[in-house]
Order: sequence, then structure tokens, then C-alpha cells
Amino acid sequence: MSVNHISDATFQSATESGTVLVDFWAPWCGPCKMIAPILDELSAEVGDAAQIVKINVDDNPESAAKYNVMSIPTLLVFKDGQVVDQLVGLQSKEKLKAVIANA
Repeated sequence: MSVNHISDATFQSATESGTVLVDFWAPWCGPCKMIAPILDELSAEVGDAAQIVKINVDDNPESAAKYNVMSIPTLLVFKDGQVVDQLVGLQSKEKLKAVIANA
């Protein structure tokens, strides 16, 4: 599995079923650049158990506002359309894997 990019228009359909980790990010964000390869590895490891997607907050402000994203990277974990966990800042792959397993 690869990390897909979503938009405000596709946000709801991307998060409505199963376990989905959403990375709110921006190209100018240093920690966002640091977490990107971790998310790529995580996506390969979790396979079909969870989907990992990214949304650029500069291009898609509606979703960021709806979920009160105040700093980036913010990672929201959705389970069947509902937010079940939130992490802010750079996270380890082990931490993210545990959060997905508990979703």
C-alpha cells in the first residue's frame, strides 16, 4: 500500500470506512518532511489493516478547520468515519503502529 493524497472534496469518502490515519501537513513544515518516510514504511507494514493518507492544509483549509488542526503535523486516526485518536508532532513508527492497532 502507498500513502495517498486526499483533498477537502475527498476527505469524507476517504475516512468513512475502516481504519484511516490522516496526516495533516504542508510542504514548508520540517517535521512533516521528517515523518513522510515513516508513514511510507508504516503503510507498507500495515497493508490492508489500515489506510494512510495525507492532506495538505494550505490547499485544503476546510478539513483542517473542521478538525481544529492548530499545528502540523497533526495525525488523526479514524475508525469507520469517527476520530478515535489524535497525535501532534513527529511520531515514531512504533507509536503510530500501536495507535493503529488500538483503533
